[in-house]
Amino acid sequence: MFIPLYDTNRLRHIRLQYVTIGLIVVNALVYCATALGGENFSNAAVLGLGFIPAVVHDTAELDPRFIVVPESLSYLTYSFLHADIFHLGGNMLFLWVFGDNVEDALGHIRYLIFYLLCAVAGAAFQGLVAWDSQVPLIGASGAIAGVVVAYLILYPRVKVWVLAFARIPLRIPAFIPLILWVLFQVVMFAAGGEDQISWACHIGGIIAGAVLVLVLRSRGVPLFAGPDEDAAIAAPEQPQVAAEPVTPDPPPRWGRGNASSSD
Repeated sequence: MFIPLYDTNRLRHIRLQYVTIGLIVVNALVYCATALGGENFSNAAVLGLGFIPAVVHDTAELDPRFIVVPESLSYLTYSFLHADIFHLGGNMLFLWVFGDNVEDALGHIRYLIFYLLCAVAGAAFQGLVAWDSQVPLIGASGAIAGVVVAYLILYPRVKVWVLAFARIPLRIPAFIPLILWVLFQVVMFAAGGEDQISWACHIGGIIAGAVLVLVLRSRGVPLFAGPDEDAAIAAPEQPQVAAEPVTPDPPPRWGRGNASSSD
């Protein structure tokens, strides 16, 4: 539908979005490690670290050779795996454009907690919808969905550059593409869209992001903020002050010696 490119939204409370950068680096490193390890290693990582509802809910057992972490940890570990470079690149692009300002509004620690809880919510909702599924869930989409809806709630009127239909550059208020994005996820989930995409995971992240941003945002951070110029407060008008003091004319003196010069 659209590809985010850039937003005109400066950081107000932090100097650097190092949690967002760190998440991008970790996701990229995990992808490189699994890709360079070969197909067998990659498949083993997906089975061992991906979220498999049937395994978590004890309706199926995972081959002991693939057990890497406790089942409960797969609610998180799945979100750092990606199927291919396009899957990784799309998620990280959304995180890069929108994550820094959400981190700015929440603070570093609360933002990390927010991100991880959105990932957990995405897996949990997928597990509820497909309780007995043995298909591994991977990808950061649940967490990214939470970041996107948090940005929508915090900064709906900020201008963003997007590529509409992957080819038309537009600079428009954030609420236009982001609301369309959220509606698209809801429609695809309701319609039972493509099997290879977990729309339920997206919905779980959206719900968690919408609730958590209200709870975790820093004190004084407003909702539904606009561009920076909207936040500017006009200085009260100051009374005009003369640049130099005005000396009154001396009072006239009567009598001798007060004759004025004549032309």
